[in-house]
Amino acid sequence: MPKAALADRIDQGRGVAPADIVLKGGLVYDLISGELVASDVAICGDTIVGVFGDYAGRVEIDVSGQVLVPGFIDTHLHIESSLVTPFEFDRCVSPHGVTTAICDPHEIANVCGLTGITYFLEASARTLMDIRVNLSSCVPSTHMETTGARLEAADLVPLMDHPRVIGLAEFMNYPGVLFKDPGCMAKLEAFQGRHIDGHAPLLRGRDLNGYIAAGIRTEHEATSYDEGLEKLRKGMRVLIREGSVSKDLHALVGLLTERHAPYLCFCTDDRNPLDIAEHGHMDYLIRTAITLGAPPLAVYRAASLSAAEAFGLKDRGLIAPGKRADIAVIDSLESCRVARVFTGGVEINEAAFAGRQEIAPVARHSVKAPKIEPHHFRTGGNRVETPVIGILPGKIITEHLTYQIAPEDGDKRPDIARDLVKIAVIERHGVNGNRATGFVKGFGLQRGAIGSTVCHDHHNIAVVGADYGDMALAVQRLGEIEGGFVVVENGRVLAELALPVAGLMSLKSFEDVRADLVALRAAAASLGVTLEEPFLQLAFLCLPVIPHLKITDHGMVDVDRFEVMP
Repeated sequence: MPKAALADRIDQGRGVAPADIVLKGGLVYDLISGELVASDVAICGDTIVGVFGDYAGRVEIDVSGQVLVPGFIDTHLHIESSLVTPFEFDRCVSPHGVTTAICDPHEIANVCGLTGITYFLEASARTLMDIRVNLSSCVPSTHMETTGARLEAADLVPLMDHPRVIGLAEFMNYPGVLFKDPGCMAKLEAFQGRHIDGHAPLLRGRDLNGYIAAGIRTEHEATSYDEGLEKLRKGMRVLIREGSVSKDLHALVGLLTERHAPYLCFCTDDRNPLDIAEHGHMDYLIRTAITLGAPPLAVYRAASLSAAEAFGLKDRGLIAPGKRADIAVIDSLESCRVARVFTGGVEINEAAFAGRQEIAPVARHSVKAPKIEPHHFRTGGNRVETPVIGILPGKIITEHLTYQIAPEDGDKRPDIARDLVKIAVIERHGVNGNRATGFVKGFGLQRGAIGSTVCHDHHNIAVVGADYGDMALAVQRLGEIEGGFVVVENGRVLAELALPVAGLMSLKSFEDVRADLVALRAAAASLGVTLEEPFLQLAFLCLPVIPHLKITDHGMVDVDRFEVMP
C-alpha cells in the first residue's frame, strides 16, 4: 500500500473518516501490558491508525475469535539458503506471519560480488514482505578459501545509505577483528555508529569484550545458556537461532523470560522449504518456545517488538497507531497457526503475489569446475594419525577428531565400518582449480556419494562419498546442471536439484523445490545417510570460521588455530 497522506491518517485515526481497512472482532495482543484486548484495528494505507476501540472502514474484515499479533521479524537469514529466489522466498515465508526479513546476501556475494548484493536490493523493493539488507562484511569469510569475488570496505561504503540497507552483516572473521586485520578494521571503521551484526561462536571473556568494543551489536551464534547470558550481560542483543541445521532454541530457551525479552530476538539463518513445509518458519520457533515453557509475552516480544528495536526499525513491532500495518492473524498464542497476514496494509494472497514486478536473476553459468577423475580423491601422506571432522547433529560446530587410518597403496581409503568417509572440496569459480580431500565422521554413508555447490561461504563444490567414481560423477553432474545438489550411486544419479542462480537458488517454485528435496533426502537415506538434513550439514563443514575442524579448497582448517593444517 502507498504511504497515506498525513491528514488522512489523522482523520481515520480519530474516526471522523472511515478507515481504508478495519479488522473487526479480534483480540489484539498488547505487547506492552501482555493483555489480550477485544478491539478493532483500523488501517490507513500502509499504517495502523486506530486500536482499542470500534471503527468503521471502507473495507471491513471479520477476524472474530482470532488473535492479532505484530508481524514477525526474522533478524538474520540468508535467503539463498532457502534455495529459491527472493520472490519465491516471499511466497514461501510470508504466509507464516513473517512481514520483515533482515538478510545478508553473502552467499551470492561470494559468487558474484556486488552484482549479487544489487540483485537483492532491487528484488527487496518488489516483494510483499519487507526485506532489509545488511551488507556482507566477510567476502570471503577468511583468507583460507577461494571465492568468486572479494569485497572490501570501499566496495560497501557507496551502498551504506541505500534505503533498504540497515548496516554491516555478520562479522564472521572474529580473529581478524581481535588481531586488527587491516581489511577488517577498514570495514569496522566505515560502519562505526551504524548497525554491525556479529558472529562469534564460543567467544567468551576478554576476547568477547574486545569483539563487542569494536561496535558489534547483535549476535546469533550462542549455543549454550551460559554463552548467551554472557553476551546479553555485555550488551549484545542475542538472536536465538533455529534453522535447518543450527538448532539452538532448546539450549537457549531458558534465557527467554519477560526480563530478558527486550534484548532477545529470533532468527532462522538457514532454513529450507522442506523444513518450512513440515514444521514452519518463525511461527514454528514461537510455538516451540512456548511449548518449552517460555512465557508467551516474552516470545512474541522477541519475535517482533524486540527485533524491531534491536535493528532500529522504529516503525513496527506493535499493533499501535503510527506503526506499519504488519499484522499476523492467528488462532491462539500457544499454537500460533497463522490464518491471515497483512504486510504494509496489503493482505498476503495469490492475487497480491501476482501483482509484483519481478526482475531477472543473475549469476547464471557460474559453476566452472575443472575436469575431475576418481583418482583426484586419493589422500596421500605417510602419517597414520589423521584429522577427521566430527559432525554434531543439529549444530554447525564440529569436533576435531583424530583416527588411525593407514595408507593402502599410497591412499587413505574410506572406512565404512568406522563411518569414516571421504570429503572433498573442488574450487568452482574458475580461479585456480584447487582440490582438497579429508575425512568426515557422522554421515552414516555406506556407499555412493552426495555433492553440493551450496558450500558455506565460498560455495565451491563439496562432495562426500564412499566411492571415488561416484564422487567424480557428482562433481561432473553439478557442473552440467549449473550447481545444486546430487545423490549418486554405482555410476547413476539417483536424485538432483538444479540451482542455476549462482549455484545457490532454483528457478522453480518453492513447492517444486520442496518436492525435489523430499526425493533427495530419500535418496541420501538409501545410501545409509542418517542425518536429517545432510546437504546443509555438508555445506557447513566447509565454513572455516566455525570451530573446530573444517575443510576448504585450501585444505583441512584448524579453526581454533585459524590455519590450514599442513
